[in-house]
Amino acid sequence: MFILGLTGSIGMGKTTAATIFRRLNVPVYDADEVVHELLGRNGAGVDLVGEAFEGIVSSGCVDRQALAEQVFDDVNALSVLEAIVHPIVRSRQIMFLRMSAKLRRPLVVLDVPLLFETGGDNNCDAVAVVSAPQFLQRIRVMARPGMTEEKFQTIQRRQIQDQEKRRRADFIIPSGLGKRRSLQSVQEIIRVVLSIPATHWPPGS
Repeated sequence: MFILGLTGSIGMGKTTAATIFRRLNVPVYDADEVVHELLGRNGAGVDLVGEAFEGIVSSGCVDRQALAEQVFDDVNALSVLEAIVHPIVRSRQIMFLRMSAKLRRPLVVLDVPLLFETGGDNNCDAVAVVSAPQFLQRIRVMARPGMTEEKFQTIQRRQIQDQEKRRRADFIIPSGLGKRRSLQSVQEIIRVVLSIPATHWPPGS
């Protein structure tokens, strides 16, 4: 089973690329979706996060806005949050891989925004980076509800720059040239990786 990491900086079009993989019948593990589930009503991370951060749990779920306000400009608080969430996300990822292997899927995608930043690329056979021109990235991000220039700059500082991600990538998916170009790029990636021996699953193989 070939494990393809999928990543990209904020506003680069990673969600669209992940959707294309799904439409082409490739299973996708969405780390962001798992985090939402963990912090949602009766989620596995609610109590743990609630113990670490005061006043952020309401009606059985984490108030993500209140949590963001506590960790946004506090590196130590963010580290505490990551220490709680990342191990759970990783365990869910392993469950996804085991199930996919059991179903004999030849290719799976790990959609992880901070793949390089967390060392997750070491668990992949190859990595695809979604990229777009900086001006388009800015337009997309600044159009998001509640986004400010300060927030955008802070998020960018926490992420490896697009140029470096492109350098470290095995494949690059352009998202600023139209959906047809992105589709063609994903189709070509699938064709190529299915001809390459997988070496990362099962672990230690």
